[in-house]
Amino acid sequence: MPNLTVAVIGPEGYAGSLGKKGTVSDITFYNLKSGDATITYIEPSRYPEKLSSLFFSISMAGMAILVVDEINPAFGECVLMLDSANVKKGILVLRNYLSPDQVAPLVKGTVVEHYSPQPDDHNHLRELLLEEAKKGQSPKEESRGGSVPVDHHFPVKGVGIVVLGGVAEGTIHIHDQLKVLPTQKVAHLRSIQKHDDDVTEASAGDRVGLALKGVEVEDLDRGFVLSNNPSLVASHILNGRAELVRYWPAPLKEQMVVYLGHWMQFIPARIAFVNNAGDWKRPEITLRSEKDLVYPPGASILIHYLEGGKLRVVGRFNPS
Repeated sequence: MPNLTVAVIGPEGYAGSLGKKGTVSDITFYNLKSGDATITYIEPSRYPEKLSSLFFSISMAGMAILVVDEINPAFGECVLMLDSANVKKGILVLRNYLSPDQVAPLVKGTVVEHYSPQPDDHNHLRELLLEEAKKGQSPKEESRGGSVPVDHHFPVKGVGIVVLGGVAEGTIHIHDQLKVLPTQKVAHLRSIQKHDDDVTEASAGDRVGLALKGVEVEDLDRGFVLSNNPSLVASHILNGRAELVRYWPAPLKEQMVVYLGHWMQFIPARIAFVNNAGDWKRPEITLRSEKDLVYPPGASILIHYLEGGKLRVVGRFNPS
């Protein structure tokens, strides 16, 4: 059962015409199932008030729909977030008589430049996305452990603790023993559901509900990662090189408080060291976060600055 996860960035509730509403919080899920193909839509319900709402929606997506009603700072911020997160596949819907010629100069050089322009027709979009979902997923990497970032969790009577999330990498199987990172807890995976169907395994791209044994509600939090991948890193000190977005106005400074985004984590961190020698848009930096950040080797971590006014997306960072 292939699944496609789509971030829907536009007017609140736009995805309501594309799927059935599911879990609602600062991000809202909508689901569509047709035969063996499923689509999970995610809307940033609290954006632009909460930048984390936009980040979480985009960080889980394999594809995006960007609905543009007007050209304003929020549009620019969404384009830069999609580009920094490298969401290469997408659809661009222009409304209110906006033309491609008006938007083209603003998205040039970003992933959005290559998004497919489509009419504001919900039936057409549904069919287009179902065809995309039916293409299926990339081949499974059985040798690599699976990782599921937690976005929601709750107790269910007679079942135990249930976690909702998307498989970010690899494959998980029923009865796996999964570490609960960044803690030292271990959870036994009792069952897996995909769009309300019981399955024995799930792979990268799947939206899952997991029933767990061996942990309690207080042992979990949004952003925690359930994984049997031994190569994952959990650290509160990160060193590496940053790449700032083209419109970022000034060099980074020591003691700035930024927010690090990876998977379902959005964690405050202080810049402890900056080397702006050479190109200040590509500085070497050291970050100290309040909590351990969990990520695989080679990960690209997004940097946000909530005091940035109309531009809060700083860029991305690759830990060494």
